[in-house]
Parts: sequence; structure tokens; C-alpha cells
Amino acid sequence: MDLIVKYFSAFDETQLNQLKALAPLYQEWNEKINVISRKDMDSLYEKHVLHSLSIAAVFDFRSGARVLDLGTGGGFPGIPLAIFFPEVQFHLVDSIGKKIKVVNAVAEGLGLKNVTTQHSRAEDIKNRYFDVVVSRAVAPLKDLWTWSKPLLKKSKSQTGPDPLANGLICLKGGDLAQEIADSGCRPKQMEIIRIFQEDFFKEKYLLQVPY
Repeated sequence: MDLIVKYFSAFDETQLNQLKALAPLYQEWNEKINVISRKDMDSLYEKHVLHSLSIAAVFDFRSGARVLDLGTGGGFPGIPLAIFFPEVQFHLVDSIGKKIKVVNAVAEGLGLKNVTTQHSRAEDIKNRYFDVVVSRAVAPLKDLWTWSKPLLKKSKSQTGPDPLANGLICLKGGDLAQEIADSGCRPKQMEIIRIFQEDFFKEKYLLQVPY
């Protein structure tokens, strides 16, 4: 938890309480349904929460925006982002039902009113459109873009720089050259170690494919 406030200082009391509650909630549910590796539970705030919040450190989501967390697993990056952006609507989707069960329990335990969930594959989401799709190490970029593009609303062109996120934003690690080449996309790429100076974030990246 100290690691979070080291990099983010603008949380209100409600958000701080929600962040503090993450560890006991995940500890309780992870003993029932294993969604986080046992060794990672001791570094939950670094490897899962802060990693998720790297998106918030770079991108802004406008109030009322709709964000899809594709392949949310245990709720990352969607749950930490929903805490950070209480005025943004997050829809967390995973094809594994037991993981959605955990996400629902955590969101309820935190009192998050801006989170909905769906037990589904990306290809089966119909008649719903989002401003942003976020994802963490779920699949190759080529597949993520194929699944995301039909679900994204086209962003309106604006004059001047646009700080608002749109398109696909994903968290990736390792050598991404071949994966990016195979995708046919030209993503913007950012090193997370430039944001958070912890060894864990070496060779970890944020990729954005604007739309």
C-alpha cells in the first residue's frame, strides 16, 4: 500500500480505504478460488495494483467514459482503475466463470458502483461499444486488436494534443518486436520503468493502439 501512495498522492479517503481493502479481500477469495499465484499475494500492490495503475499514470479517462477490461482474470487492471476513476464505467469480462465470481465479490466488498462484469469471450460480446479496451498479458497484440476493434467507438478528431485515452491499451512484457510486427498495428509504446522505478517493471511496457 505504501508503494501506491509513493507514486499517487491525490486519492481521497474512500479511495484509500478501497485500496487498503484489496489485500484482505483477495487473500480471502484466493484461498477459495486461486486467481493470483500464492507467491504474488505477498507483492499484490506492486505486481498487480501498481502495474494496473501504470495506465492511469499515463492516460486520462474522461468522466462517463466506458472501458472494457478484456480477459480481466482476477480483476486486473479493471479493479484498480475503477478505484482510480470513480466517474468512469468499467465492464470486466473473462471467459472463466470462477474468475468473474471473484471479481464480483471484490467489487461488492469495495462498494464499487462503476463496475459491471460478464462471463464471456470477447467474440461473444454483442451490441456494446466502448471508448477504451484495456488488457493485461491476455493474448498476442494481433488477437487483442482483432477482438477489440469491433467493440470500440471511433474517437472524434480534435485539434491539438488529446490527453484522453482511446483505442486499445495493453500491458505487456519482454521483447515485443516480433509480436508488434505480426499484429500489423503501430502502437505507441512506453516503458513502465520510466514511470515506476521498481525493478519489477524492467522490460514491462504500455502499448496503445489509438482508434
